[in-house]
Amino acid sequence: MDCCVIPLRHGGLSLVQTTDFFYPLVEDPYMMGRIACANVLSDLYAMGITECDNMLMLLSVSQKMNDKDREKVMPLMIRGFRDAAEEGGTSVTGGQTVINPWIIVGGVASVVCQPNEFIMPDGAVPGDVLVLTKPLGTQVAVNAHQWLEQPDRWNKIKLVVTKEEVKEAYQEAMFSMATLNRTAAGLMHKFQAHAATDVTGFGLLGHANNLAAQQRNEVAFVIHNLPIIAKMTAVSKACGNVFNLVQGTSAETSGRNRERTGRLIYKDKMLQFSL
Repeated sequence: MDCCVIPLRHGGLSLVQTTDFFYPLVEDPYMMGRIACANVLSDLYAMGITECDNMLMLLSVSQKMNDKDREKVMPLMIRGFRDAAEEGGTSVTGGQTVINPWIIVGGVASVVCQPNEFIMPDGAVPGDVLVLTKPLGTQVAVNAHQWLEQPDRWNKIKLVVTKEEVKEAYQEAMFSMATLNRTAAGLMHKFQAHAATDVTGFGLLGHANNLAAQQRNEVAFVIHNLPIIAKMTAVSKACGNVFNLVQGTSAETSGRNRERTGRLIYKDKMLQFSL
């Protein structure tokens, strides 16, 4: 599961908790903070939980940064994390900060729930619809943007994409990753979704396989099409498919990247893949 669910001693309540952290992947420190917070909260949202009781922030400050860079970059990252938490209806009450060779940012999200507040990811049935709530290709978009400053890498993809298209894809990926899944979590209850997961390091296929393996009923996940950020399929192929984007194993960052199943549309089909 995306979160641990721990039954408490007190009448039917459970502690739902998750932690996540990673290295910076975008150039804007504020947006990186937002992305990190959205990534942590996404695990709660993948279980249909719309409220978070408490957020802790985990922050590693690089020992390679000079005082000027540290004093400018780290407060922006902290503010981005805090703003995303407040947008999610919670606040950052503490955490841990350490000195490290690399910048690392993440957090811990906790909530005490009644059984009707979360959806266990094991209830898919034939006729459900599999919905992806954002386009794929975030990893490719971020890397392509970095390659604008690396001539040897840029030469491999410049025949299939323009610099402007790379910048547009990067912006779409960045704001996508920084957008919370909270609304989608609420819709899971409205439409009686049966299971969900977010899509992160193992890519669409890895997380879909894991979700399918957890189901109590015998079901088959059928993926008909993939929404992908514009031009990122061509970029992936031009690189020799090192990302394996169309194969479904390209890593994603889940601010609002999520699969969920429920009785929504196309009940005459086993599982439809749609945006």
